[in-house]
Amino acid sequence: MPPKTLVIVGGVAGGASAAARARRLSEDANIIVFERGPHVSFANCGLPYFVGGEIQSRESLLLHTPATLKERFNLDVRIKTEIVAIDREARRVKARELDSGREYYQQYDALILSTGAVPVRPPIPGIDRPGHFVVRNVPDADSIVAWLDNPNTKRAVVVGGGYIGLEMAEQLKRRGLEVAIVEALDQVLATFDVEMARMIELELESKGIKLFLNSPVVGFEEPMAADSARASTVVLKDGRKLPADIVILALGVRPEIGLARDAGLEIGARGGIRVDECMRTSDPHIWAVGDAVEVRDLVTGEWTLIPLAGPASRQGRIAADNVFGHQTLYAGSLGTSIVGVFGIVAAGTGANEKCLRRAGIRFEAIHLHPPSHATYYPGASTVTLKILFAPESGRLLGAQAVGRDGVDKRIDVLATAIKAKMTVDDLAGLELAYAPPFGSAKDPVNLAGMAAQNIVRGHARNIHWDQLGNIDLSNTVLLDVRTTLEREAGGIPGSIHIPLEELRNRLSELPRDKEIIAYCRSGQRSYYACRILTQRGYKARNLSGSYLTWYYACNAL
Repeated sequence: MPPKTLVIVGGVAGGASAAARARRLSEDANIIVFERGPHVSFANCGLPYFVGGEIQSRESLLLHTPATLKERFNLDVRIKTEIVAIDREARRVKARELDSGREYYQQYDALILSTGAVPVRPPIPGIDRPGHFVVRNVPDADSIVAWLDNPNTKRAVVVGGGYIGLEMAEQLKRRGLEVAIVEALDQVLATFDVEMARMIELELESKGIKLFLNSPVVGFEEPMAADSARASTVVLKDGRKLPADIVILALGVRPEIGLARDAGLEIGARGGIRVDECMRTSDPHIWAVGDAVEVRDLVTGEWTLIPLAGPASRQGRIAADNVFGHQTLYAGSLGTSIVGVFGIVAAGTGANEKCLRRAGIRFEAIHLHPPSHATYYPGASTVTLKILFAPESGRLLGAQAVGRDGVDKRIDVLATAIKAKMTVDDLAGLELAYAPPFGSAKDPVNLAGMAAQNIVRGHARNIHWDQLGNIDLSNTVLLDVRTTLEREAGGIPGSIHIPLEELRNRLSELPRDKEIIAYCRSGQRSYYACRILTQRGYKARNLSGSYLTWYYACNAL
């Protein structure tokens, strides 16, 4: 029987999506949305751009108000009201009005939890000093803007090099501040492999952002008089101290599960609410969605946390479907994501190398650097692409892309391909839109499939940048097949130089008893060289991504 009363705890992407879908499925249900904050539906992903002034209207962040949701969907939205307890046996929640303190019970036939995630605030001494901010909601953004409006706010320290950290660093720089990013790991963007993340790091550094990698924060001290910092002196583990007029805490988020845990709902090993494919919790009358839940990783099959708006919105819709008896399943998530800073874009989908190794999944990788569209049409730029795939079957496992143009559409195609369990053969054969301003006859996605296809079929053998340090040059020849002009601009130490166009006539200069590792700028010409060599009886491998990938990766070390 469809529920007469549906209670939803939390708004924004998951809760608001669930409420709107529920109303479309039932005109008769009593749908009540409780939201602890002052805004039930706002664009939290737009907050950094509001801080930086790219989004100028604060009102544009407010997607819906209780009044508009009442008018359009006949929803009973109660903002500034916190749910403090769930009585599962009586099927009721205990609500507290934050302004008045009044508490009351609300019955439910079905309950959807969209409690989200809270910013991580580790117990670092001084972390709660004035001038320290998180970026979670509109009041946070208002507070940051008010603090920035003081003309003495000139130096910013962003603690954390994830998506929010990078976006905030860009926007603070846009406002004219001196900006430093402090990151405990050895790279920004932990979901990317290091050689891909390095391109973003180089872009940040080129724009004047100071990077402190491998630098955990151990304290926030009261500024010394000589520093005249408004917020604090940020103390790093190695003893360095950074004066900050404002500190942005972008250390990630953790699921907000207190309500669910206190109610006795099952909590998973990753710290999120455990749900099934219908988004139902361990209680048959309670569903949960969004940043608070654990979902299956579509590639590894492991339980994971995906704090992204897109999955949360879809989960809200799926939960509402199932509440009203329309079985819809959530198969899992790929964690497809994208970030842009200063005109360069990084996007990823599926598993990275760290995830695959942790899950014990064998994989092969290829790197390539094709143009974003036909090079004879003005404005083409490089798209650096990495795909991970199963070495025997060729099934796609993950992809990452970095560039200035066309990154989003390539990663979306690859996300769709992974979801559909496609192989590298499928990528090679995809029919994608082509005209000179938009792509090439062989799109970068096609080229990635073809390059991986060569590995699966045994037409090429790759070696990767991180394996070069282990080769024995007494038994190996590192061969640069670029032009003389390219060679003069720099090369990999220990390599010899024979341009590709001269290779066939100079084969006698290469030993047959040693393995030859060929490289060029991006990997295509060195692949041609390997085909020449192997068909003439030489042992040869291609350096995947060649000089460009090696250059970026080694600058990351």
